[in-house]
Amino acid sequence: MRAWAVVETGKPLKEIELPTPEPTGKQVLLEITHAGVCHSDLHIWEGEYDLGSRGKMRLTDRGVVLPLAMGHEIVGKVLKWGPEANNAGLKVGDHMIVFPWVGCGKCAECLADEDNMCRVKPASLGVYQNGGYATHVVAPEPRHLVPLGNLDPSLAATYACSGITVFSAINKVMPMPPDDPIVLVGAGGLGLNAIAVLKAKGHRRIVVVDVAQSKLDAAKKEGATDTVLADGPDTAKKIVEAAGGQVGAIVDLVNGTDTSRFAFDALRKGGKLVQVGLFGGEMNIPLPLMPIRALTIQGSYVGNVKELRELVGIAQSGKLPAIPITNMPLNQADAALNRLKEGKVVGRIVLTASAA
Repeated sequence: MRAWAVVETGKPLKEIELPTPEPTGKQVLLEITHAGVCHSDLHIWEGEYDLGSRGKMRLTDRGVVLPLAMGHEIVGKVLKWGPEANNAGLKVGDHMIVFPWVGCGKCAECLADEDNMCRVKPASLGVYQNGGYATHVVAPEPRHLVPLGNLDPSLAATYACSGITVFSAINKVMPMPPDDPIVLVGAGGLGLNAIAVLKAKGHRRIVVVDVAQSKLDAAKKEGATDTVLADGPDTAKKIVEAAGGQVGAIVDLVNGTDTSRFAFDALRKGGKLVQVGLFGGEMNIPLPLMPIRALTIQGSYVGNVKELRELVGIAQSGKLPAIPITNMPLNQADAALNRLKEGKVVGRIVLTASAA
């Protein structure tokens, strides 16, 4: 198999040859047709996360080993499977969305289909083992595969990370009255998918915040009711003005020092801030305000395979609006990463194999 891999952090991806895996046990080997390019790939590529005054969390601190084919938004076709998957109803050529946030497969969380919360041995595709920037990938079990059905495979690839990440985060602030503003910080691929999910859930008041007017224009086009340009120290005030008052729910898809501050300042009494992004830095908050205003700050880490199945079901019913997709050939993975790093992507780049 071929892979476009991180061989040295911060350096261009290299095309390398690797042995094509032979599936054992419950494993399923797929030929990759589509692979989304996610902003978190930039952190892996660069080799570190910004922890503010606590320094950096290195790639090696997370147990990541190079060379690594990144990519965790994967759609592919089934080629073969191990003997323990014989009764899973698989057929060669089945087009599948691959759930990437896998774990040890044996702990209570994994057995409950909540592999993303595995505390024993996280093994996410594209992070701890080779993922979508390659010609082939191995899913640990058939339960990590969701049939593509009638979906556009380029769009469906985004559901494996961008989709379930925002779906899981939004579920943490629901239910809310449909006209009660929900604020989304960030109008990239995550933000646009979040708008789509909120619309699918019948939510009507969606406020989107970003530093780029072009991305806010895209958010407005996708269905945001209000937009806020975060271009100065008064962003919290602008959010409150746009929402008609302090807000009950903010989903921070960027999650940096600046965004955490203005998000916290825009919350009303009893409000909730759900932190999703990995931009980095640290959050400094006045502690008495937490109990006085009964605030909640919660992290949300991607999503589980149950949420992926539910989200795909909503999409297959036609209730989930599409987001803008730019297709690029798989062998241009490095160029795609650089476009993302430069902030030149509206929606999502999805890499495609030549035979897709």
